[in-house]
Amino acid sequence: MPPMSALDIARERNLDLVEVSPNAVPPVCKLMDFGKYKYEQAKKENEARKNQKTITLKDIRLHPRTDEHDIDVKTRKIQQFLAEGDKVRVSVQFRGPEMRHPELGRKLLDEIAEVLKGMAVIERSPAMEGRMMSMIVSRAPGWEPPKKQAQPSPQEKEASPKPSTDSAVEDTVPAPVMVLETSDAASTANE
Repeated sequence: MPPMSALDIARERNLDLVEVSPNAVPPVCKLMDFGKYKYEQAKKENEARKNQKTITLKDIRLHPRTDEHDIDVKTRKIQQFLAEGDKVRVSVQFRGPEMRHPELGRKLLDEIAEVLKGMAVIERSPAMEGRMMSMIVSRAPGWEPPKKQAQPSPQEKEASPKPSTDSAVEDTVPAPVMVLETSDAASTANE
């Protein structure tokens, strides 16, 4: 079809003539609403961007003399970051005379790696960088973080039927018995 007749058809239908494949012989064109097409493409890109998880690099810093409990807290924090899908750089910062004993930092990083075994993969083994020794860990393939048990929301609590406490009490406690006194019993009680 000649280009001029294709343009006439596009104008009649209030559409645009868009060249799809310019290198083909003859070139391939398509009738479409180009503004609507661009809008739908932008919408698809935004939707894809929403569903995409960006992996960030989180940083945990320690010192060679960090206490055992503090290391446990930092290790739990690393597990939390890994559960969210992030990578973690674990660094040991040396100060002053601590620089003479880098083996303490390596030992500390090895202990953390041992705790994270099965949950994390060491992407970069411990290496000295100036005054810091660091390693990078990421989530191990196939590892799923433990699921937290969801507590019911206040609306769900109100909606769920509550067992009647009265019926449970009635089943276990006998009903009170009324005792009527006769006049003979009352007269003997008065004497």
